[in-house]
Amino acid sequence: MSETPVFGLVLSGGKSKRMGRDKALLERDGQSQLAFMMALLEPLVERAFVSTRAAQKDEPERRRYDQIVDQYDDMGPLAGILSAMDAHPDVDWLVVACDLPNITIETIRHLLANRSADHPFTAYVSSHDGLPEPLCALYRNGGAATIRKFANDGIHCPRKILIRSDTSLLAQLDPASLDNINTPDDLAESVLEAAP
Repeated sequence: MSETPVFGLVLSGGKSKRMGRDKALLERDGQSQLAFMMALLEPLVERAFVSTRAAQKDEPERRRYDQIVDQYDDMGPLAGILSAMDAHPDVDWLVVACDLPNITIETIRHLLANRSADHPFTAYVSSHDGLPEPLCALYRNGGAATIRKFANDGIHCPRKILIRSDTSLLAQLDPASLDNINTPDDLAESVLEAAP
């Protein structure tokens, strides 16, 4: 097992176009979804950061936490992942999206306990399509070179990168744990609420 430190990154830089409101600010049990995700990660990693776009860095909820501001444009979640790996290249990164209302601490612990020392990436297999889940995954130090090669070839989809790389894949403990929310209909069926 690698002794490399693990830092956590909650991806919150999306534009939430389909939802129509900032998904990081959706509420659950009196706190934001972003606060919920950070509270899950912080006890399990050496440091935890919020990934954000420059236009969001002064938003009050995001300002409560250490941030890594995207250094790349028009790359979606990959901008946050690469920016984190650039900022702290000597650590492994536990990356999770902020819009996972069903994620549990057990899901994260299992991923950490099974991070591969022999593969650049460790990810769960989607219970929906059998493909890697890139937004609850471990990106090992040194993996940035692989990601950058794909990005230079115009491939900005983290899932496509994991599919085409030597990724260690794990079965999900709970098939619903990595279901995300993208639309108001998804929100209506989740534990989250729109902020007032």
